[in-house]
Amino acid sequence: MGKRVVIRADASQVIGSGHVMRCLTLAERLRRRGEDVTFVSRELPGNLIAHVEAQGFEVLHLPQHEADAALTGYAAWLTVPQATDAEETLAALRGRRVDLLVVDSYALDAAWEQRLRPHVGRIFVIDDLANRVHDCDVLLDQNFYRDGAHRYDGLVPTDCRLLLGPQHALLREEFFEARRHLRQRDGQLRRVFVFYGGSDRTRETEKAVRALLAVPELHLAADVVVGSSNAHIAEVRALCDGRANLHLHVQAQNMAAIMAAADLALGAGGTTTWERCYLGLPALVTAIAENQFAVAADCGAAGLIRYLGTWTDVTEARLIEELRACARPEVLRELQRRCQLDVQADGDDSETFEEVLFT
Repeated sequence: MGKRVVIRADASQVIGSGHVMRCLTLAERLRRRGEDVTFVSRELPGNLIAHVEAQGFEVLHLPQHEADAALTGYAAWLTVPQATDAEETLAALRGRRVDLLVVDSYALDAAWEQRLRPHVGRIFVIDDLANRVHDCDVLLDQNFYRDGAHRYDGLVPTDCRLLLGPQHALLREEFFEARRHLRQRDGQLRRVFVFYGGSDRTRETEKAVRALLAVPELHLAADVVVGSSNAHIAEVRALCDGRANLHLHVQAQNMAAIMAAADLALGAGGTTTWERCYLGLPALVTAIAENQFAVAADCGAAGLIRYLGTWTDVTEARLIEELRACARPEVLRELQRRCQLDVQADGDDSETFEEVLFT
């Protein structure tokens, strides 16, 4: 019998979809190994519970509450205090053996983890903020930082195993398959991939589509991807409707194929960064949340992306200027050359996850 794994992660219109989607990637990988995976998620507006269940995973629902006004910052994402969330999680898990607890939430820290500790085996935290203490056995931060090796000094137990850097990025099997058949990009800009995360609260997608519409002389096709939690799907659809060169995808199930077909991406930071780089897709990146500022700046300095700034800095006019620049083959070819990045495929190094998590 496989190990029993529980994943605590949420999605919402405020949180976005990234935490749940990367946990789904991990869940699918573990399920292929024969592990029994269950999610615990709260019924927040814009949640992805139905999507997770559609992938064949059990989800234990935590109830929706009226948001606690005393909570601020990332703590407000839970809508309840950590202690309440911990007790509701334990109630949902009552009577279940948990060999591994996966925690992916900026709102949870050692206080929550210590409450769960007596009732579970190992604790695996997925984080990238490095701004709070964790009580965990393994921590994954798949982002690229110039000071990455020391970001968690003093924030985790001394015997915690750290998996740091994009070589540990959680990528779905479709990306490994797409890379095996990846075409050679030639510096010609023909097709653009547009994706600013599942919810895109700052409405960068509309800005990008308007910029594409403003450069008809470039004769660009574009795949515009939005998540089901995007509150402005109707507005994006209205911009795309009737445009033969614009193809709208809602909650796309073939992201790797869409990325592989593109020559350039317009997008945000976050998990999609490593998907793009693994497929050698250069990107013009806008940081759409505070947690993306540092990693986007460091990735820009390393040449992995072209970092344009935060959502308040990047205008439609700036995107138009950048698109016209990337239409020059020598510019795009250089971006394509620098954005390449390798990650470990499933089976490349079994210790990376399975042995680290379960031994």
